[in-house]
Amino acid sequence: MTKKLFLLSVAASLVMLFNSCTVSLNGSAVPKELKTINIQYFENTAPLVVNTLSQSFTEALKNRIRTQTSISIVRGEADATISGAITGYNYAPISIQATNNNTAPIAGASRLTITVTVKFTYDKDKKLSFEQPFTKSKDFTGDLSSQEQALIAEINKQLTDDIFNKAFNNW
Repeated sequence: MTKKLFLLSVAASLVMLFNSCTVSLNGSAVPKELKTINIQYFENTAPLVVNTLSQSFTEALKNRIRTQTSISIVRGEADATISGAITGYNYAPISIQATNNNTAPIAGASRLTITVTVKFTYDKDKKLSFEQPFTKSKDFTGDLSSQEQALIAEINKQLTDDIFNKAFNNW
């Protein structure tokens, strides 16, 4: 008899869990009331500017939300807003490689780092709102200019994953 009561309480708990106030899409927890989002253009205010970075980052973030949720991306008034700026873009050597002919050492490997400050505003549940920086890096060898766009795409994916998880999984 106690086994039946235990199974009934587990079943009741599962029903209550599935009747909660969020909808799960691809691992994300989006409030039912969140139907529209305004993703504003991320201006590049970093001291070192790459002309295509603002556009590629903004589009990567839109694409992440578009493909992982049923939220409509709109301009103007929306249930939630994501805004911010690209505040850091730099590259620096992370290891030094010696040379054979008494010349100055060169970089054996370098690191490209991008920092984005993000503000997520959701007025219906202010505890989900946040404003914080996100930073990601990618190590590389050789010349930056020949691989810069591929590195930016990889870092943009990492950044948009982190922002998405913070906004919709509240991690």
